[in-house]
Amino acid sequence: MAKSSITKAVIPAAGLGTRFLPATKAMPKEMLPVVDTPAIQYVVQEAVDAGLHDVLLVTGRNKNALENHFDRAAELEASLEKKGDVDKLRKVNFSTELADIHYVRQGDPKGLGHAVLRARPHVGNESFAVLLGDDIIDQRDPLLAKMLTVAEKQHTSVVALLEVDPSQIHLYGAAAVETTDDPQVVKITGMVEKPKAEDAPSNYAIIGRYVLRPEIFNILEHTAPGKGGEIQLTDALQTMAEGPDWMGGVYGVVFRGRRYDTGDRLDYLKSIVRIAADREDLGPDFRHWLIEYASALPEQIPANEVLPDPSTGTIPVIHNA
Repeated sequence: MAKSSITKAVIPAAGLGTRFLPATKAMPKEMLPVVDTPAIQYVVQEAVDAGLHDVLLVTGRNKNALENHFDRAAELEASLEKKGDVDKLRKVNFSTELADIHYVRQGDPKGLGHAVLRARPHVGNESFAVLLGDDIIDQRDPLLAKMLTVAEKQHTSVVALLEVDPSQIHLYGAAAVETTDDPQVVKITGMVEKPKAEDAPSNYAIIGRYVLRPEIFNILEHTAPGKGGEIQLTDALQTMAEGPDWMGGVYGVVFRGRRYDTGDRLDYLKSIVRIAADREDLGPDFRHWLIEYASALPEQIPANEVLPDPSTGTIPVIHNA
């Protein structure tokens, strides 16, 4: 695949992570570990694998741990080097040298569209990628590289789409689409942010990967706040999809690979299990234990053995299986 002329990636990372309280009271949700690596590092790695080495993190208050993770840790490095722990030293240095990472504060939390707009001084008049930190795309199923190819071929903006059950479409932005000669690529004719199932134009859900033309910045500047009083990127993309040719239109790449959602507690746990089971170093032993554990797992845990919620000390309500 030819090298893309697009070189910059923007990763919004200013969210409060309230779904994971109290863990995120003092730690950014992006730093929650997926096995032994922070979720944010998987996302940066994906950008780098697609040839995007210039990465801008749009952060907020209490996000210093993100900068620390990708910065040098001189005392830790010296300690590991003194102990001769080459493997751990390599891991520490890997995150430091992964990409050319920059930071900007979002300030007021006015939505994803506002976070993207904050990237304008860094991006300039270039096309760029946006990667949301809650989605981890399996490196064996590259998505971003395909999106970059489509963006350059069609001179357009591109979003990632996932076919979901109609009952779940209200959790996503939904796209109205037209087919193209590539079964993995569609032309987007309209978008609706988190519609009811009966109002959705399709069951194609917009997931957290975008390649955007710089025209998006002018559109975002004139986009009125939408749901929740926030500037919605979906609304700006809707304007682009319906706009004149100079805006470039919007295409979608339909993703059918492995995706891990770390923004929801249950899906976060599933992500850890799936990734750990596939790891070369941990997988064999972990799969063996997991099979044994699952085979002995009862449909319902006895009431006197149910663990309390450690964040509140209360025992959750038991539902019949």
